[in-house]
Amino acid sequence: MTADERRLLRLYRALSPSRREGLFDYAEFLLSRAQPEAPEVPSEPLDIPRPTQESVVKAIKRLRETYPMLDRARILHETSALMTQHLVHGKSAPEVIDELEILFRHHFETQQAAG
Repeated sequence: MTADERRLLRLYRALSPSRREGLFDYAEFLLSRAQPEAPEVPSEPLDIPRPTQESVVKAIKRLRETYPMLDRARILHETSALMTQHLVHGKSAPEVIDELEILFRHHFETQQAAG
């Protein structure tokens, strides 16, 4: 327990039951007004190495984690088209993953140039 928690407990114990209820009401009020902190999105790609053996689906997940600053909706169509080339047309996974790498890098560089 931190020093602040011990202090709060000591103050809580010193209050009458009705004041304790008021303290809870106030704490709940403060919590309801608190703005959730948005996680900070990195401005540069994360260094997540490409495994030697990787499926196209796992590559897409890895690239989404590598480039969290990209809007997934903007690359959905192109990503789906590459996945279709693999699943329907039999294009090899390594070829598709190479193209996915280029696609994500291109979108990142385009975003950086515009930004």
